[in-house]
Amino acid sequence: MIKQVIIIFVILMSFNMTAQEGSASPYSFFGIGELKFRGTVENKAMGGLSIYADSIHLNLQNPASLGKLQLTTFTVGGNQKFTALKTNNNKAKGATTTLDYFAVGLPMKKLGVSFGLMPYTSVGYKTGFTNRYDANVNVGDGRYQGKGGINKVFLAAGYAVNKELSLGIDANYNFGKIENEAIYVTGVQYDTQEINFSRLSGLAINFGVNYQKMITDKLQLISSLTYSPAANLTSKNTRITTAISWPNGNFPTPKDVQNSDLGDLTTTKFKLPSKFTIGAGLSKPKKWFAGVDFTTLSTSELANRTFSANNMRFENATKLTFGGFYIPKYNSLTSYLNRIVYRAGMRFENTGLVVNNEKIKEFGMSFGVGLPVGRLFSNMNIGVEYGSRGTTKANLVKENFFNFNLSFSFNDKWFQRRRID
Repeated sequence: MIKQVIIIFVILMSFNMTAQEGSASPYSFFGIGELKFRGTVENKAMGGLSIYADSIHLNLQNPASLGKLQLTTFTVGGNQKFTALKTNNNKAKGATTTLDYFAVGLPMKKLGVSFGLMPYTSVGYKTGFTNRYDANVNVGDGRYQGKGGINKVFLAAGYAVNKELSLGIDANYNFGKIENEAIYVTGVQYDTQEINFSRLSGLAINFGVNYQKMITDKLQLISSLTYSPAANLTSKNTRITTAISWPNGNFPTPKDVQNSDLGDLTTTKFKLPSKFTIGAGLSKPKKWFAGVDFTTLSTSELANRTFSANNMRFENATKLTFGGFYIPKYNSLTSYLNRIVYRAGMRFENTGLVVNNEKIKEFGMSFGVGLPVGRLFSNMNIGVEYGSRGTTKANLVKENFFNFNLSFSFNDKWFQRRRID
């Protein structure tokens, strides 16, 4: 496993994670962008459930799960997302490819630790006119686009108090850059381009509890709780204002570039919302699991970084998730299909964003399989998700999306003393 980890680590280090455009949603304009799912492909294939913890998989949503870890684990996952956008008058398509996470988990008897990197938010949108000299472009019209996002480096630890109860904590360093560009048609010789840059950084923590108890000879109760207190990000902001011309209609050429004085907005504090998740489920160990969890997110405290929008506001977000898995026979020696893990789930989410007095809601249903590879429970996980976000009411955008998710989880035993008979 050490050789596998080194090879993949080198590949990941050559990949600039901050350069990814992980969103094609116009709703990523608001706040700090589209919040990315924090869990693994295994979690996502069950609708995003954060409850389940076992000895061979990392649960990146609940650090208490590390108290159950028995094998050294390296996991990496990515996503290909296809989005179809529509309004009452127009349609468009977009596609993004992202590295979603990589993490290492190390068991130390009752204590487990992990560390890794993953995106926290993503910004990626383009809207407005494309050709400046289109007959439908009028004075006052605009073109808007944005990119970037926030990533997080995390260090987590979980401790098994006893066979039933585990506690955990993780610390995150969040960092990233967000760029928002707006072009306004002025009706005079030159139009105006304004670009806002925000460089954000700050610390956050997350607490977790996991409780598992056999309530009959074959049936196990699993429950979980996580809480992330609100945290502050420091945002270093700059704004560039430029007079532009359009030699070919599509690409602006700068004529006069000026750095704007933002005054008190040069450095601002941005508050990350607190998050609380509680869930429970039933399981027949090594056979099946079904559960539900509920999340609240205090997004009513969010705001845009260096500017405001009159037609939007934030309210607290909620998410309800159902999901589970089934394994025909985990230790089958005669049938590979019987050792495959089959997963499915659904989620219903109020994102907390309100635009033109319309609440932006999201729905997703997912399916996936865990395919055993190699030795010691290593596996490849494949998941698909279909869902929708938004509405065409009030001149807004509805998104229908399809996600293809892929991850690898390598397991091995490290730091074991060799014995000679």
